[in-house]
Amino acid sequence: MVDNSSSNYQHLFKIVLVGDAGVGKTHLLHRYVKGKLPTNKPSTIGVEFATKNVELRNNQGVVKAQIWDTAGQERYKAITSAHYRRAVGALVVYDVTKEDTFRNAQRWMEEMRASAEPECVICLVGNQVDRVEINPVLRQVEYETAKRFADANNMKFEETSALTNKAVTDVFDNLLHYIYEVKLAQEGANGIDQLEAESKKYKKLTEFTSPDEERKKSGCC
Repeated sequence: MVDNSSSNYQHLFKIVLVGDAGVGKTHLLHRYVKGKLPTNKPSTIGVEFATKNVELRNNQGVVKAQIWDTAGQERYKAITSAHYRRAVGALVVYDVTKEDTFRNAQRWMEEMRASAEPECVICLVGNQVDRVEINPVLRQVEYETAKRFADANNMKFEETSALTNKAVTDVFDNLLHYIYEVKLAQEGANGIDQLEAESKKYKKLTEFTSPDEERKKSGCC
């Protein structure tokens, strides 16, 4: 996975991708971070990780987006749920051609709200719209149905396609901006300074170290 290690950022936001296996979480992440899809990518095992520095709108600084891609299989639940902690944003992803993945979105949403930060901003994402654009009969989840569900649960909503890159950048960038606005509003007049201090405070707690890096630090082969 890509790890943009540049230290030239003011804010650090941890966001998590959740949803059933096969809905396209990893493809969305690769498209956003690398600008292309993974090749011959098997299902995610446990958790994968990537970072990207993004400039916020209106000269509000640069945020380092720390993005955790979690496995959707039930057997990895204990591993993945541990990584929800300190998340301030989440994408709950479903497949617009599979109604069961949309029904399960409520469970994913509830798990995020139980384990992530209280102010965690959640966006519901209906992926794989490229398939229904080619063949509308494949759609099992109507846009209006998903939008009503998102509104009722105080979630943002967007439909995307990792294959065609439809709305992928928008859904991630908008989520980062929403997180900034929520945290800034909570902090009050001194929000920017406090937000930067908070990001620095949690940097070491949430910064990812690869297994290879851990071995080098310990002197192990």
